[in-house]
Amino acid sequence: MTRFTHPARLSARVALLAALALAASAPAEAQHRARLSADLADHLASGSNAVEVIVDGAAAADRLAAKYNLKVKRRMRSGAVLVMNTGQLSALQHDVDVDKLSGNIRYTSSAVDPVDVGIGADQVWAGAGPLPKLTGRGVTVALIDSGVDPKHSALKGHVITSVDFTGGDGVDRFGHGTHVAAIIEGNPGQTADTSGYRGVAYGASLINLRVLGSDGSGSAADVIEAIDWAIDHAHAYNIRVINLSLGAAVLQPYRDDPVCAAVERAVRAGIVVVAAAGNHGETADGRKIVGGTTSPGNSPYALTVGALDAKGTADRGDDEVAAFSSRGPTRFDLVLKPDLVAPGRRITSAEAAGSALSVNFPLQHVAGSGANAYIYGSGTSMATAFVSGAAALLLEERPSLSPMGIKAALQMTSSFMPEAGLIGGGAGSLNVLAAADFALNGDLGNTTIAGDSIASSHLVIASADQLISAESLSGSRSQRLSLAPFHRRKANRNARRSQHSASDALVWGNSDTLVWGNGDTLVWGNGDTLVWGNGDTLVWGN
Repeated sequence: MTRFTHPARLSARVALLAALALAASAPAEAQHRARLSADLADHLASGSNAVEVIVDGAAAADRLAAKYNLKVKRRMRSGAVLVMNTGQLSALQHDVDVDKLSGNIRYTSSAVDPVDVGIGADQVWAGAGPLPKLTGRGVTVALIDSGVDPKHSALKGHVITSVDFTGGDGVDRFGHGTHVAAIIEGNPGQTADTSGYRGVAYGASLINLRVLGSDGSGSAADVIEAIDWAIDHAHAYNIRVINLSLGAAVLQPYRDDPVCAAVERAVRAGIVVVAAAGNHGETADGRKIVGGTTSPGNSPYALTVGALDAKGTADRGDDEVAAFSSRGPTRFDLVLKPDLVAPGRRITSAEAAGSALSVNFPLQHVAGSGANAYIYGSGTSMATAFVSGAAALLLEERPSLSPMGIKAALQMTSSFMPEAGLIGGGAGSLNVLAAADFALNGDLGNTTIAGDSIASSHLVIASADQLISAESLSGSRSQRLSLAPFHRRKANRNARRSQHSASDALVWGNSDTLVWGNGDTLVWGNGDTLVWGNGDTLVWGN
């Protein structure tokens, strides 16, 4: 509609009134507009000829395909991918039976040394103090990535089965999946110069679900299908953790995002979903970016991990959040992310022989050759793998822990990083030793790593659908978190806000607080004000 800034002629006013009258009398179908992801809105504006659209529900997809003469590119458990032009997309958007539409966008890997000692994993393996020796034995992790190198010694005996959703053979020709898998649960290296490299949960099992091709990218539909496959086979293989070291731009609220919906299904099925925050923490010229978390790390159901730069030492005192690590809050929903951070810079792990990463980055080769080669890499992909391994250790120790229980235990025992703040470091830096101690007996006392006494954050970040009681995690010895006031605030806000407004978030802690103001303003206890303005612009109050 045109906005008039000067007095209009009478004929123009008559035309405008006529247009308004027609709009008022138009049928409901013409008024209805389904929500579109940002990429589909761009396609609609540019007049694209072949747009891939994800539609929820198999029956609904078949009905729409028949009604609008659309090609069904692929069928999924949760719906289908339909191919259409923008005229057909516009028709679908106005169909009263369609609530939302999402593009079949591309997902890519999230990748740019005494690490195990620095997070206390070596003490957990050894069974320090009252802890049993933990290796992740009996727990299966589903790796949704670029596949694995089946010949690499680090993964020998770990891979139970492989399913390739790209139509290939499950072999990692990009090199990313092999590197990530060995961080999670790789065997120790086979030679003197590689024996120090092993996975966090080196006794766990692996399901290889390949969704990324040889260029490191794949479709949203493949990621969804892989997650649903893991849900369907969780009982048969004891799949307790899904690792998603990949991401794509956030183009719609998480409740509309079909990949985020699949993550929620997995969590509700009892699977911990660990996702990368993304590598969008700064611009090419070094300016800080706020709000760059990728999908599906924007889901409040995901355990979202940012990257820590450990400076190549086990000393936690010099650690800082890597500049490339994406910060929250999330686009559209303002979910506070990441949940925590873990080592993600210059991480040495298994190198897939002949892969794209091995060939294109020969200077990053560290040691070994062939099936015992190791290469270093950086990114929130690597950090995500460390947290998946930590989750497997806790699940070996306490198999009854729920996904939210794992999430809370890892957050409460992490080390808060005040320089990074909540939007950069979440609850803090991963401490596997403290988490295992807390899961066993509810102890939130200090731990000793590399000779230093390390305090736990006692901090939990949750969303409206994930209210957590610490008492339910470890028994009567732990503190109980009061949830009633949050319910009242949520009800009051929901009465004022539309379906597309900010997601509810809550932070418990001794010093940092999160206060909701009018509109979508977040106020932290240290005085920083974050305003989500028009065009998704983030403006800091300081």
